[in-house]
Amino acid sequence: MRKSLIAGNWKMNNPIESSKILLENILHQAELLNSMLAQSGNSSAIDIAIFPPSVYLKETQEILTGSLLHWGTQNVSAYDEGAYTGEISASMLQGFGCDYVLIGHSERRCLYEKLELDQFVLDQIVAQKYEMATSHNLTPIICIGETAEDYAEGKTEEVIARLLDVLIEHKGAKSLGQTVFAYEPVWAIGTGQSATPEWAQDVHSFMRQRIAKHDKATAESLRIIYGGSVNSKNAAAIFAKPDVDGGLIGGASLDVDEFIHICFAAALKTKAV
Repeated sequence: MRKSLIAGNWKMNNPIESSKILLENILHQAELLNSMLAQSGNSSAIDIAIFPPSVYLKETQEILTGSLLHWGTQNVSAYDEGAYTGEISASMLQGFGCDYVLIGHSERRCLYEKLELDQFVLDQIVAQKYEMATSHNLTPIICIGETAEDYAEGKTEEVIARLLDVLIEHKGAKSLGQTVFAYEPVWAIGTGQSATPEWAQDVHSFMRQRIAKHDKATAESLRIIYGGSVNSKNAAAIFAKPDVDGGLIGGASLDVDEFIHICFAAALKTKAV
């Protein structure tokens, strides 16, 4: 049984003091949720990870060390060291106790697109970061998804397959067992327009089947989470689908009540399975 994962991506929000308060409140509510689940024999039903701005990693580590929450960063360098001004290496992230790192988020890709790099080159950069993260015992959450234009033209599976094939060619399908995938249709991120549960299931199933052609066991155990305007109202319906293993949560992760309701929905899915 795959364990659900809820990942809260804070993006570039909140000054340090309000971020510390938010983190402490999420931790408190997560502990209450876990206690409630324990009473029903379902403790540790889900994994919860927080992705603050990287400049808050020290405070995040201080608050969360020894707790049930995991943490990580929103990006990582493709290189381990050197003259790469402004970059943060995987080995540096280890020093802050990170377990996860987001790779290839569409909002990062947009920055590269302004440099007129084509999608294949961007996929290669994702592959390099993926290799760097796993070599330092970080679990990459690899973001994958189509733009509104791709969606309108029926190219969703083409876009998904392209990155999956690059990653499989890069390190082999079996190594994908060290990762989490986040299907994030770009047209649904921060727009309030979420994919339907049925659409999310279809795309997640396609991803799993694509990987299964190379390694069935890895495909079956691989966690694929959904990202794109998930909130307390639609989370349960999305998570109920068999190939959706949790969510990558943006704006709703900045609201304690919303975020914990989403975590609860994921815990119910795990219990039901």
